[in-house]
Amino acid sequence: MELDPLLLSRIQFAFVVSFHAIFPVFTIGLASFIAFLQALSFRTGNRQWEQLSIFWTQVFAVVFGMGVVSGIVMSFQFGTNWSTFSYSAANFIGPVLSYEVVTAFFLEAAFLGVLLFGRNRVPPGVHLFAACMVAIGTFISAFWILAANSWLHTPAGIRLDDGIVHVTSWMQAIFNPSFPYRFAHMAVASFLTGALVVAGVSAWYLLRGREVDTNRKALSMCLWMLLILAPTQAVIGDFHGLNTFKHQPMKVAAMEGNWETSSGVPLLLFALPDRDIQDNRFEIGIPKLGSLILTHTWEGEVPGLREVAPEDQPPVWIVFFAFRIMIGMGLLMITFGLIGLWLRRGGRYWRTPWFLNGLRYMSITPFIAVLAGWVVTEVGRAPWLMYEIMRHEDGVTPSLTGGMALFTLIGYITVYAAIFGAGLYYLFGVLQSGIKVYDEEQSDMADQAERPMRPFSATHVRFEHEEQ
Repeated sequence: MELDPLLLSRIQFAFVVSFHAIFPVFTIGLASFIAFLQALSFRTGNRQWEQLSIFWTQVFAVVFGMGVVSGIVMSFQFGTNWSTFSYSAANFIGPVLSYEVVTAFFLEAAFLGVLLFGRNRVPPGVHLFAACMVAIGTFISAFWILAANSWLHTPAGIRLDDGIVHVTSWMQAIFNPSFPYRFAHMAVASFLTGALVVAGVSAWYLLRGREVDTNRKALSMCLWMLLILAPTQAVIGDFHGLNTFKHQPMKVAAMEGNWETSSGVPLLLFALPDRDIQDNRFEIGIPKLGSLILTHTWEGEVPGLREVAPEDQPPVWIVFFAFRIMIGMGLLMITFGLIGLWLRRGGRYWRTPWFLNGLRYMSITPFIAVLAGWVVTEVGRAPWLMYEIMRHEDGVTPSLTGGMALFTLIGYITVYAAIFGAGLYYLFGVLQSGIKVYDEEQSDMADQAERPMRPFSATHVRFEHEEQ
């Protein structure tokens, strides 16, 4: 069987990007949470905020390290697997990736050292400043990466000379038509990821009666964020969808499973898209709701996939189902945010076992949503590498063979499995240690660390909380 270097290169890049993406989306939100905890500690002098900051900084350090290691190889793939694309787009992609390293990575690395090792060695104000710089650095990094990726979807501010990209306006290229929506969407996704992971871990501790008052505070903060940000993300997603509808109509047609250009199209809840017959099987939908969402009118016209040749259509079933997975995760987040608000009456949100157990499992949903969203975005761009400028098969390295691509793909999977395994080992060690609770004289650390875990019960938690 002949190995296809194009297909293997696409699988390899998808694997590396997907593996890497789960780390920044968490650390961006977590860095801001740590900075907020540092600010509360600095302003109030409350030791609980500092205890939370210490604990989540340890988690951040492990995840940040995994993200850095997994992300280094991505830029190398441009040269090894996509050299034709790299040569064509180097005048834009090269500087933007360099700006990310110079303005963001160096900033994060320098101040992360102060954040990790400077506590009690630098003045509290300096330590707070370091936490803020790390948080800002994560957003600067996301800014440049999303600027580069968005440009591939909506190229702007360039001219083409013999297939080579020349930048005519850096402002138009960086702030291309899809960038503001995609950056806002990813920023809120990062906050939601951080909030749900912290909420899940806090719920896990509360179920075991560990550091109840401290984890109750953390859980309360995260539930407020979930209540506000989950519906906000839905609104941003709507604007993002309208922007995509304008600039990449075939991607939206694939998301909606719409084959025929028509008015008053339904919102499909389920279908089995089939490119061979250029239609869907087993459709279940709500009449005209698709047109209302995409055009804000009941009879709005929505383009269909048949407007382009089959070879110019994205893999419809992948985009169709990935989009619904992402939406499903978002609806779950909104639901848990509303349940948390309802349970606040009488403080039940931290004393209700089924809700706490639900939050434990909800901590994985933002990662699923982010990965599904990336699949929709990147697979939906197919067959274009640079939208309507360069196709995937035109950007791959000419001398690359299927065997070479398969060898490196297996290598990446093996190395990443080792990285992920080691990272999880240390991360679970941090989580098992828990949040160290100190008294005013900071003399009770050993006793708290060695305290045996006790089974959860609402009565036990209530009395422990009253004692604290």
